[in-house]
Amino acid sequence: MRVMEMREGWGLDYIVPGTRPDPGPPGPGEVLIRFEAASLNYRDLVMAQHGYGRMGALPFIPLSDGAGRVVAIGARVSRVAVGDLVCPIFLQGWISGALRESYRGGTMGGDIDGVVRDFGIFPEAGLVTVPRGWTALQAATLPCAAVTAWNAVMCNGTKPGDVMVTQGTGGVALFALQFAKLAGATVIITSSSDEKLARAKAMGADIGINYNTHPEWARIIRERIGRGADLVIEVGGAATLDQSLRAVRTSGTIAMIGVVGGGTATLELGRVVTQAIRLVAATCGSREMFEDMVRAIDTHGIKPAIDDRVYAFTEVTDALRALQQGKHFGKICLENR
Repeated sequence: MRVMEMREGWGLDYIVPGTRPDPGPPGPGEVLIRFEAASLNYRDLVMAQHGYGRMGALPFIPLSDGAGRVVAIGARVSRVAVGDLVCPIFLQGWISGALRESYRGGTMGGDIDGVVRDFGIFPEAGLVTVPRGWTALQAATLPCAAVTAWNAVMCNGTKPGDVMVTQGTGGVALFALQFAKLAGATVIITSSSDEKLARAKAMGADIGINYNTHPEWARIIRERIGRGADLVIEVGGAATLDQSLRAVRTSGTIAMIGVVGGGTATLELGRVVTQAIRLVAATCGSREMFEDMVRAIDTHGIKPAIDDRVYAFTEVTDALRALQQGKHFGKICLENR
């Protein structure tokens, strides 16, 4: 089968085409899928540099998120059937409940080879059937970004009348926007681009704030809504955490997701303690969360935001460089052409 892999070293320059033997027939409880599409996350850039504690080993197939068609099933498989369009879950061992240390050894595009390949065999427990009527390209956006946004928004109890702030217009932010609107919340979104803010408003955002024009955007939020936000989706890390702390209300929640702006921050601990601010991390989510999300998508007709340019699997390096540049809107996706 065809693959895109790093063989000679770590880094974007080392991703090259390759071939590997086709996987054998699936064993009991296993499923063979043919990957049709993939999508990018910031994590994929870190992994390409051999980050995250030096996880992974060469040769290495990148990207955690993909969707594929079931082409064969092993004995005693009952959750999926041949022809189904499915996604492997990000953490293959996390079926339900809270994240445990023992689940962390089975991450797609990390401990386990990623999705930029023709075929893969997975335990049926590690797969989820995609929303009705979705294409593989749409479904490939779900495993990491969408499930993380679902975890951050819905599992933190967002309800009608709440105010949620989300940062940027990448995959997590725009899924968070859609899920928060589904829950009946008012949504504020920040970006450095007025054009992107306009597109986010067309998707349902109530207020858009350009953080270049308003670097102290927390003040603008409090002026516009008369109080702090109930929930802030924090994706910037060190670069944005101070403003998030200033934007959230007393006893509000900051859901930590990304560290794009740096992973080491200085906290104003007095503000955290005296205002009882709740700092939580949303590290993707379980299969159960994924399935709950799919049911909500089916019920409410949510569609993902996909960037205008779609790449081929063989163009994965170009796609990752585009992610670095940050000019995209929504998810950067690839097709297995």
